[in-house]
Formats: sequence, C-alpha cells, structure tokens
Amino acid sequence: MRAGFPDFRLGNVLATSFTGTLSERHGDAVERIPTPHRLVDWLAVSGLAVDSCTTAQLDLARELRESIHAAATAAAIQDALPASAVQVINDRSAQGRAAAILTPEGKRQWRLSSASCVEDALSVIAADAISIISGERDGKLALCASPTCQAAFFDTSQSRTRKWCDMNTCGNRQKKARFHANQRKNPRSAE
Repeated sequence: MRAGFPDFRLGNVLATSFTGTLSERHGDAVERIPTPHRLVDWLAVSGLAVDSCTTAQLDLARELRESIHAAATAAAIQDALPASAVQVINDRSAQGRAAAILTPEGKRQWRLSSASCVEDALSVIAADAISIISGERDGKLALCASPTCQAAFFDTSQSRTRKWCDMNTCGNRQKKARFHANQRKNPRSAE
C-alpha cells in the first residue's frame, strides 16, 4: 500500500466496501481513493487487479461510487431509487468484460479480461450493487447509525439489526463517546 493515504475500510460486500472509499460523508469527509494509483490499490486488495488507471477512469469510479451510495441509501430507507444513479450503475455493469469463475475451494471469484482495465472492474462492482439493491442476495441494506458516517452497508447478521457499517471504527467511536458522556454525567461511577 502507498504510504500517506488513509487505510481502506474493507468489508465483505464489494459494492458497499467501494462506497466506503469516501467515509465520514456527514462530517469531515475522508477520501480513500484520491489518486488513480490509489484506486488501482483498492481494486487489487478487492480481487480486481488492473494494470493502470487514468484520471478519467478515476472520475468514472467516483461517479459509480456515488451512484451506488445514492441507490443503496434510497433502498435502505425504502425510498424510490434515483433514476440517474440507476442509469450509471446499469451503464457501468454493461460496459465491462468480466466473468465469474469457481475456485477449487468452491468460492466465486471474478476474472477480468486479459487486457483488464478499470471499466472491467467497475462492471463487477456495479453488478454486485445490482444484486444487493435488487434484493437478490440474502441480507438487508441499512445505514450506519453514526451521525457523521451514515454509510450504506449490507447487513447479513442473523437478526438483521446491525447498527454500524464497521464495529471497529464507527461502532467503537460511538460506544466510546457514549461511555465518556456517561462518565461526565456520573463521575462517581468510575470509582
């Protein structure tokens, strides 16, 4: 990984992990793919390695990221999907050349075309977004309970009641803030 950039927040769902490349959307936003090379890094750790990325391709990726975020947010609150977001997701899904393959371990993996490019990787991310937003996969879209984050995430917990996009960041931050607020209210409880 390239030094000097914020760490990636990787989850188990490709599309919502991709939207997490811009975090703290309602606070001090953190851009985790500020350069084309950083997008190449994210795609590599996500199993979608490409050789290079241009500024124009980074712009396409960010447009897809924001479209997935808008559509997933609308789906999570059971609102109408934004037509422009649906169009971008569908366009990106249709423009790539990738195939699902079965690994010897019985897992699905994506194989990009031999001349893999960013558009091929974006088509995989868009297809993943379609599968979660359409309800095709077992789980529920939800929004992070952190007031500064509110990221859309795909809840596959048994009860479907997860509150945080990531317990290690948003969840811990909120629990720590609640603990400190309680300590200020009840200073004797720390003794």
